Amino acid sequence: MLEMRLDGELPVTLDDVREAYKRIRRYIHNTPILTSQSIDRIVGANLLFKCENFQKTGAFKFRGACNAVFSLNNEKAGRGVVTHSSGNHAAALSLAAKIRGISANIIMPSNASPVKIEAVRSYGGRIIFCKPLPEAREEKADEVVKESGGVLIHPSNDPPIIAGQGTAALEMLNVIDNLDFIFTPVGGGGLLSGTSVVAKSLKPDIKVIGCEPKNADDAYRSIKAGRILPSVSPDTIADGLRTSLGTNTFSIIKKMVDDIVLVDEQEIVGAMQIIFERMKIVVEPSSAVAVAALIYGRVDVTDKNVGIIISGGNVDLTQFFKSLG
Repeated sequence: MLEMRLDGELPVTLDDVREAYKRIRRYIHNTPILTSQSIDRIVGANLLFKCENFQKTGAFKFRGACNAVFSLNNEKAGRGVVTHSSGNHAAALSLAAKIRGISANIIMPSNASPVKIEAVRSYGGRIIFCKPLPEAREEKADEVVKESGGVLIHPSNDPPIIAGQGTAALEMLNVIDNLDFIFTPVGGGGLLSGTSVVAKSLKPDIKVIGCEPKNADDAYRSIKAGRILPSVSPDTIADGLRTSLGTNTFSIIKKMVDDIVLVDEQEIVGAMQIIFERMKIVVEPSSAVAVAALIYGRVDVTDKNVGIIISGGNVDLTQFFKSLG
């Protein structure tokens, strides 16, 4: 019944994710799965962290960007690619385009993190700044597509992007087959939707949980309302989660995800601190959202096996610690 539903209604299937993995595995890192006994004790569960902060460009976004770029035929690829992104997808698409030898025009909001701006430049992306509003990003991207003839690659909603993001969960579930839960952060929904397709296809009884900041809770509200409610003036330290769901990610999430839970800003910072101290790894605020949901008890996972996808580690540490006073 699950396979029929996936094939008949959803824009991305397990086969799509498997094909994506074949396409991109030569370019990506098979990232490590780490554990922490001290965080296990805090949560009361067996936690396994899929560490995409060790992925190329420092985030899971390289998986989807790489799949999208290498899915293009030669004619389309030759026109270059265009996207709008606050940072991680921008850097990922820039590197993927550089590997394939094509151009990448990147629309970034004027308030994007300096670290992420520098990353895009270092990977060869051409940055075009716009006002820090969702509609401004999309309008500028449309202008650049018309001017350049490039192919627009949406940060989260395109099926090749979703399929590529799902390869992180595919790697994890290929080696760990006894997970009871899998947690991911949710912004535009590419990671959560790709993860849910893989998880529910391989293990239908697994619980898939999306985690979101209270100050950017459009996915939570959209699922409750049964329709997309765009994010309005999101104000969260988790800058990678300020974007809204798209039509494809929403359609997958509403069918495949068991719940979306919310955490506040202090909880996000608290989770980052615990990860820094206990695991000795750098994670960005967006990654910490999923861990915060566990540490602060949003879901009862007592004595369960829980997978968490650490989505990225791109932090401007100087600015971050200044913000903490």
